[in-house]
Amino acid sequence: MLQWIRSLAFVALSTIAMPIFGLAFAPWAMFSLRGAYVCCKSYSRFIMWLAEHLVGMRCEVRGTPPVGEVLIAAKHQSFLDIMMIFQAVPLGKFIMKKEILWTPVIGQYAKRMKMYAVDRGKRGAAVAKMLEDVKAGHVEAGQLIIYSQGTRVAPGVSAPYKKGTAALYEQMGQTCVPVATNVGYFWPRRGLYRRPGVAVVEFLDPIPAGLPRDEFMTRLERTVEARSDALLDEAKSGGAGR
Repeated sequence: MLQWIRSLAFVALSTIAMPIFGLAFAPWAMFSLRGAYVCCKSYSRFIMWLAEHLVGMRCEVRGTPPVGEVLIAAKHQSFLDIMMIFQAVPLGKFIMKKEILWTPVIGQYAKRMKMYAVDRGKRGAAVAKMLEDVKAGHVEAGQLIIYSQGTRVAPGVSAPYKKGTAALYEQMGQTCVPVATNVGYFWPRRGLYRRPGVAVVEFLDPIPAGLPRDEFMTRLERTVEARSDALLDEAKSGGAGR
């Protein structure tokens, strides 16, 4: 019962804090891309701090977050992995559903940071435009983050990896950094209960550019799924180390 009360308090405070951060940083973010990034990273840090001190959920980033221009292909289980990945890299740019742009606060800041919002049926055209903009210098290159399964997937559940990740990998000609996680065990994609423990996002060994499409996708899926399953086992056992 006590953990439920803490969870509800955490959800309430997280929800209230978002517009407060958004409004507090708005004057800076309106005229500065850096201001928008500082706002979102500050909010992410606050939520991770709140999670640890209110519900006993410690957020841990493992591996080496990339700082250069790379493709990040991540496992997606809840809103928490978005914040942890974004906080860990210097200039993260998510590929997201277009509908998110209509979300209060999140949508406005996503537009300001020039995140890539795509229609599900027109992703190829959006990716081509994105690559043109980067090449022309219209947007600052950074760490492009894609969720390879296209949506949140509960821990331990199997779901196919979308071909869009392979298309990006080929078109960009960049190293791909896989990311595994177990955060959905502590912060589920649905529901209000937050479980205490160690929520992990782990940056894995990079996959070099230039691999054949099928080889790349097989390597990506096997690597991310195997490590995510291992992290889930660690979470269930209460372990905090490797």
